[in-house]
Amino acid sequence: MFKRFRQFRLSPEIRDNHADVALHARDLIYPYYVVDGDARKEPVPSLKDVYRFSIDLLLQDLEETVSLGIDKILLFGVVEDKDKTKDAVSAFKHNNLVENTVKKIKEKYPDLTVITDVCTCGYTNHGHCGVLNGLTVDNDKTIEVLARIAESHARGGADIVAPSAMMDGQVQAIRRKLNTRGYKNTKILSYSAKYASVYYGSEKDATVPTPSFGDRKTYQIDYRTKLQGLEEIGADLDEGADWVMVKPAHTYLDVLARARDKYPKAHIAAYQVSGEYMMLVNAAEHGYLDLKPAMIEALMAIKRAGANTIITFYAKKMALHLNGDPFYVI
Repeated sequence: MFKRFRQFRLSPEIRDNHADVALHARDLIYPYYVVDGDARKEPVPSLKDVYRFSIDLLLQDLEETVSLGIDKILLFGVVEDKDKTKDAVSAFKHNNLVENTVKKIKEKYPDLTVITDVCTCGYTNHGHCGVLNGLTVDNDKTIEVLARIAESHARGGADIVAPSAMMDGQVQAIRRKLNTRGYKNTKILSYSAKYASVYYGSEKDATVPTPSFGDRKTYQIDYRTKLQGLEEIGADLDEGADWVMVKPAHTYLDVLARARDKYPKAHIAAYQVSGEYMMLVNAAEHGYLDLKPAMIEALMAIKRAGANTIITFYAKKMALHLNGDPFYVI
């Protein structure tokens, strides 16, 4: 006697009733890129429907984002080449771009959760995620710089700071700095399991430049490993991270699932990165698939694997698609 399963799939209503994974607008985090100036809205060439905004137009765009039920954003600062230095000073000086942007956002949208990316790569003239000692990124000097960047973001009112440099001890250094400076309530979302991936390629047009020499494989995780990502997550939680992240997301579902099994109480974010996003967008533009159901399936897989929240460039369109139906029958 065989067991029958088709009874659970006979109609959209039945499939909906038996779905055990739901996706909501509040599960989504939308990334924003901010630039200096006024009235600037510049398309990112390699990322469809993604823009760099000056603060005034970013505040306008947030009206739609908030109206869709998205309550969390991830903010990246993009500075001009003339403002980039070897020590990334423009990232942490008083009244820097991100600090000022956060202040303006919190004035207009006090209930919006503002997460800020904490790294040096977009602020250094060499493009690496840290301070150099010769041709090597100096881990211990870098974590002090990251702590100063996190402090400046907290000073602006950031709810969560998100170190993405993959330096050992970065969470501990930031937590100590925030506690010492009176920002004990500022949370930390660590890019804990961030892999050295080719899927970041499109981000170079947005904010993350290609390093002027070498690559980031000496600090981002080798994708051939199975356990290092889990160990990094555990270390960050021990150091005081409130949330942790797996990046990339839908090409690293196995890591995400193992992280959820090993750390069942942790809040795990997953980042559907530029290459993953554009892989589906380009396939749809060439007629190989229908973008909406394909993106819904990919994001649902990320949630199914164990993510609490998902960072995606598709967040606003996904929120529109959900339209009050968390399971979204397709």
